[in-house]
Amino acid sequence: MINVKNLNKSFGKLDVINNMNLELEPGTIFGLVGVNGAGKSTFLKLLSGVLIPEYGVIKIDQQSLDENQDVKKNIFFLSDQPIHSHGMTIKDLRNLYHVFYPFDNAKYLSILSLFNLSENMSLSHISKGMRRQAYIAIAFASNAKYLLLDEVFDGLDPIARLKFKQLMIEENQADKIFILTSHSLRELEDICDSFGIIDEGRFKRFGHLSDELSRLKKYRIILKDILPYQLTTSSLKILFQQQEGRVLTVVIEGEHSSLENTIDAKDYHVIDELPINFEEYFMVYQGGGSK
Repeated sequence: MINVKNLNKSFGKLDVINNMNLELEPGTIFGLVGVNGAGKSTFLKLLSGVLIPEYGVIKIDQQSLDENQDVKKNIFFLSDQPIHSHGMTIKDLRNLYHVFYPFDNAKYLSILSLFNLSENMSLSHISKGMRRQAYIAIAFASNAKYLLLDEVFDGLDPIARLKFKQLMIEENQADKIFILTSHSLRELEDICDSFGIIDEGRFKRFGHLSDELSRLKKYRIILKDILPYQLTTSSLKILFQQQEGRVLTVVIEGEHSSLENTIDAKDYHVIDELPINFEEYFMVYQGGGSK
């Protein structure tokens, strides 16, 4: 279990993490999302012990990071830009991490084979995506219970992404916790069961992904006139509306809310309810749409 209470981190006068709280149970794949500079990478570095908070508590399996350094053996942090020395091979990388973790060499070799990688490949001479695959193999073979993976899909081609997701699903049966960050919200939606949106160093939205998506309804309304149409109603919470010609797109909050009874039938031809995805959810709550 990961338990975070009242976590704060500043760099000089810049507050990056502000009173953040989080509790994750084993078996969770958690998507950590936010705009650039929101604090995602800093939060992962705090969870892994790379950074020390100004105040707040981080407990891993009921043990504090600053009280028990051995707990770090259960945490694997993969940064968005992992550093390696010139000439280092994948095998050299394996030998380095073998010192710090109860390493599973058979799993490591199996995942390398899955990604069509060889131990003798130089990290400096392979693509960014292949380096990411090598680090993924190291992460899974470390046998850490908590994998903190920053921009983990970056550089991976579609086939590698699919293989990685399958690995996560298989490993998640062993009561691990994955915390992933990615700018590809569609990838996170495919694999994550819960999420948190960081904004200005705190969680703006948080919850179970499918439950949160079901709270929103998206409608496409074909209007009878191309004149600008502003839907206003006190009975519905309208989060987003945008018009292009005769097509008005509206997103409302509330599982049992409906537009049919709030818009005059003389104003439109048809109303279609459409599915809403995680990317649209993020844009609505992050303020990235017109209203």
